[in-house]
Amino acid sequence: MREQLIRISGLTKVYGSGETAVHALDGIELTVEEGEFLAIMGPSGCGKSTLLNMIGALDQPTEGEVWVAGENLARLKNVDAFRAQTVGFVFQLHNLLPTLTARENVETPMQGQNIGAHKRRARALDLLKLVGLEDRADHMPSQFSGGQRQRIAVARALANNPRLILADEPTGSLDSQSGEEIMALLGELNRTQGTTVLVVTHDRRVAQATQRIVRMHDGRIVEDHRLLDPMEEDLRMLARSKLGQAILNEDDMPLVNITPEEEAVLRQVLARIDGAGEEASAPADARVN
Repeated sequence: MREQLIRISGLTKVYGSGETAVHALDGIELTVEEGEFLAIMGPSGCGKSTLLNMIGALDQPTEGEVWVAGENLARLKNVDAFRAQTVGFVFQLHNLLPTLTARENVETPMQGQNIGAHKRRARALDLLKLVGLEDRADHMPSQFSGGQRQRIAVARALANNPRLILADEPTGSLDSQSGEEIMALLGELNRTQGTTVLVVTHDRRVAQATQRIVRMHDGRIVEDHRLLDPMEEDLRMLARSKLGQAILNEDDMPLVNITPEEEAVLRQVLARIDGAGEEASAPADARVN
């Protein structure tokens, strides 16, 4: 059994107070094992980025606990050291320093880590090779495409060999092909290096590139399941949609342009997928016969 890397209990985050208070997170319970590759998915404003910030020690909870790599983040003595050594960040905007080369950008997190200049340079070049850009190590960010800049950002996130990569909408500013390449790269890092990767996204195609999907709504986790088949995931999303709910509702008006027999078959398929999703989302002890 793999080691538990993240444990979140009763996590609540409230911004403001009184009638204007905003409950960004509302009693989140979540565990993530070492080596998982998962997506936190949901519409804008559902709290997924706030949750990511909590895991990365970029924000503090109103209530509850967040444990990462055995550390209670509320009791960290050196937050900067934790971020530098345990977590690597990849954001929607790559945030590369425009006056530094690709290699120098990758070296930035290693500054102050008791690593000599020669080792920093060698490590940066190795990471740029890993993301396929070793031959352009001395180029400036302005000389790269958006997808290439995001690859450099991934290399920078790996600079200190973190156990956890947190990626907030890493494909949001990219075209579809570049986005697929970034997700493939993150998946390869997860498989070959065992790095735990947590991706926040609203894009189902991005989520389907991972192994587990946690779905949020209004600051709460409403679904948590492992992804075995992308087609099954498409059907699950259809079952949750207004169209899917109309199909599942036997008392609703018949759908136009399909026969009652076809509607019955669709209802059976969606009911089976929907039921499997609910079973997978239940706590393990609740699924024991």
